[in-house]
Amino acid sequence: MKRLIWILVSLTLAAGCATGCAHHTAPLPTLQATATGSTIVESSGGRQLGTPGAMLPRPLVVQVNDAHGDAVTGALVEFLPLEGVTFDPAASLTDSSGQVSTTVTLGGTSGRYDLTAASMDKSGKQLNLHITELALGYQTQLGYQLDRNYCARCHDRESSPARVSNYDNLAVKPHPFADGDALNRLSDSDLTTIISYGGPALNRSALMPPYGATLGKPDIQALIALIRLVSGPPLRTPGPVYARR
Repeated sequence: MKRLIWILVSLTLAAGCATGCAHHTAPLPTLQATATGSTIVESSGGRQLGTPGAMLPRPLVVQVNDAHGDAVTGALVEFLPLEGVTFDPAASLTDSSGQVSTTVTLGGTSGRYDLTAASMDKSGKQLNLHITELALGYQTQLGYQLDRNYCARCHDRESSPARVSNYDNLAVKPHPFADGDALNRLSDSDLTTIISYGGPALNRSALMPPYGATLGKPDIQALIALIRLVSGPPLRTPGPVYARR
């Protein structure tokens, strides 16, 4: 009997503790904006190349400005939910430079991710900023390595510690791979021809050499897949685009 009474008392105390704890749990803090802006713009971190399921190498930084273009301190910025993508933090108040920073971890699928950062103006209208991030799959990772090895020295105007750009030395400037306005006019077949046989094969610059003896068909397809992924604006064909609906 004593054992039964002890069990009943223990259960009653446990239930009371659970109820009491529930009543005394502190709510999560809510960010309250102390100011609003007129525009939200990207400062840095857009169009990064990452891999599925991994954190992007650099933080994404956005800025809120007023109608005069001056930075706004204390504006609330939220990074809108997107399936598979995580933001840390997902919401923040702008600092003295009008900026917020977040780390982005992409979803588990390769392709283009269209992210949205949002703030409010003084009328309560939502201000949206759309940012593109890119996740390289197996084929586009191969294309990226081939680009670094064979293409970037001329097609990328920026030098790096590992490579000095030859872009400024060329009389006819090659299109960067991200130049969708120009490269979207070329079909995959056209790009294959130019990469394989050089620019003159399609009446283009002889400064584009042939790579058909160097690169196999899978290599050329990988380069074209990379071009289609990084081009902006993107080529509008069926394919994976991960955006908030």
